[in-house]
Amino acid sequence: MKFTSASLLLAALAVAACDSKTATTGEASKSNATVEAAPADSATDAAAAETSGTRATATDEANATPAPAPSSIPASKAGDAAAILARPQVPILCYHQIRDWTARDSKGAKDYIVPIAAFKAQIKMLADSGYHTISPDQLYAYMTTGAKLPSKPIMLTFDDTDLDQFTIARPTLEQYGYKAMYFVMTVSLGRPHYMTKAMVKQLSDEGNVIGSHTWDHHNVKKYQGKDWETQIDKPTKTLEEITGKKINYFAYPFGLWNTQAFPELKKRGFVAAFSLAEKRDQTDPLFTIRRIIASGYWSPKTLRNNIVQSF
Repeated sequence: MKFTSASLLLAALAVAACDSKTATTGEASKSNATVEAAPADSATDAAAAETSGTRATATDEANATPAPAPSSIPASKAGDAAAILARPQVPILCYHQIRDWTARDSKGAKDYIVPIAAFKAQIKMLADSGYHTISPDQLYAYMTTGAKLPSKPIMLTFDDTDLDQFTIARPTLEQYGYKAMYFVMTVSLGRPHYMTKAMVKQLSDEGNVIGSHTWDHHNVKKYQGKDWETQIDKPTKTLEEITGKKINYFAYPFGLWNTQAFPELKKRGFVAAFSLAEKRDQTDPLFTIRRIIASGYWSPKTLRNNIVQSF
């Protein structure tokens, strides 16, 4: 069984948090959508990637121009909050587990568990529709300076370090030349059903971006005393040691944040932070970048509709 007692608790809390923060077309609002199956065998998957424009999408992804590092963008060139908020939002999807449902999975948990065939169908839809994945550095440059993005940009993000993000999601994205952002919860590294340090490094070496997601998914709104050191400082150092790269981006556990967290994250070197579906903070939109959960209930058509309606 995939869930440990700890992860069951996290999933339950995450569902509650997500339900309380559905400010736009929501994660659970279309939970009864029919899941459309995708081809299950690798040979058929490879053949599918050669049709409906996905080959062109993969070529475009491979030829994408890297964005400048956030530290290279002078403060004088970065727009203020009003300028950032005025720019159209880039769609950002949030995935957790990629595995088939079991009899023990609750109705709420299934929003966070995307069956393998459904995940492959969702990603194929994005490629067939002409979406191009962008990195968080590209997003940051766009938000702060208006830097140009590829046509139909989208960001794919994965939370919580689940093993299937490496074994299932990674090869599926590679098929289309897609890259993603992985927000790693370091307490899980090397545990059963979770990624190892070597896998995280491999993802980073292959051009994906690793972000911080705390030590053990503790709610940022409740931090006090040593919590900032335990939940942010030590895990971030661990990820920097694993990847050999500076960690610039953070995702709030459960999507929950408060304005008191912004200066704490900034002084630790983060340039942006990602929440879930609620509205952005009007003073500091870079630290409340919106994402939507890609629900396990959604067909590719439902996902496409939610992308359009939510962003």
